[in-house]
Amino acid sequence: MNLILSEPPACISEQGSWCYQVFQITHNEWLAASAGWLVAKPIKIVLILAVAFLIRWVVRKLIDRATTPRNNGNGNGRRLPAILRPLRERAPDILGPMIIERRRQRAKTIGSVLKSVTSFIVFGLAFMQILAELGINLGPIIASAGIVGVALGFGAQNLVKDFLSGMFMMLEDQYGVGDVIDIGEASGTVESVGLRITTLRDMKGTVWYVRNGEVLRVGNSSQGYANAVIDVPLSYTADVDRAIEVLTAAANTAVAEEPMSESVLGPPEVLGVEKVTPEGIEIRMTVKTRPGKQWSVQRALRATVIAAVEEAGFEPPLGRFLGQGSGTGTAQ
Repeated sequence: MNLILSEPPACISEQGSWCYQVFQITHNEWLAASAGWLVAKPIKIVLILAVAFLIRWVVRKLIDRATTPRNNGNGNGRRLPAILRPLRERAPDILGPMIIERRRQRAKTIGSVLKSVTSFIVFGLAFMQILAELGINLGPIIASAGIVGVALGFGAQNLVKDFLSGMFMMLEDQYGVGDVIDIGEASGTVESVGLRITTLRDMKGTVWYVRNGEVLRVGNSSQGYANAVIDVPLSYTADVDRAIEVLTAAANTAVAEEPMSESVLGPPEVLGVEKVTPEGIEIRMTVKTRPGKQWSVQRALRATVIAAVEEAGFEPPLGRFLGQGSGTGTAQ
């Protein structure tokens, strides 16, 4: 059935309009009257999508550039990614080459969040512009989207909590790859940090996957400096003042020699009697070390000072071998 308009559309006489152009080509009044829907609106929608994709592509390229570590001019390493420069970094120097992986993961995670936010905003605005071009009322749609968003927020609140916690951990650099941390239920060396999950491996080799939203506290043994603590057991009859002199001399000699000197940040300090047990007494010694080096210094220094007090003629505590001196901390 042919469609016949009772009156020719007035737009066919408006030169330069889409209606006029379509009528000149097809000589069909219905197509000319529908030119806005058939030609003009599709072209505007295509332009809106093209601009949205272009903006998204440009912004993602800028984010990639800001999150990618670049080589130094001298070729000795990689510079800090631009996106991390305004943020505080607590990575210890002892990580060495691992610090590059730590920075890469941190920058990559922050970059992925920025990319997702960019896509959501750009395509969200483009979608609203397209609906407006089609003449659809946006009020009910926005209200419905708000209700759906609240419902999803309640249903996925644990997931949202994990992502927000992971984001703040990244921004604050609470810990990263290579750090030795204690988060309550698990402790070990961090292998990867994501927005939702932190992966760490304990001393026995077990890999733990911890949801960031469940982390209530973090003890980081790899930031700033650490303390090696050595408790030396002696018998009740031991001369404490002389034992302190022997321990101080042996410890000072040990920390002045390589390789221990590279890990120590200050002179050893003998604090005196720390504990009195049914078997004997314990004298505590501490020394400030580089982060992550406290356990190796603790083991080496314990062996040195125990040998020194044994050579000086001190007796082991009752019912206990002198070689079983205690020490604090979890060895790594």
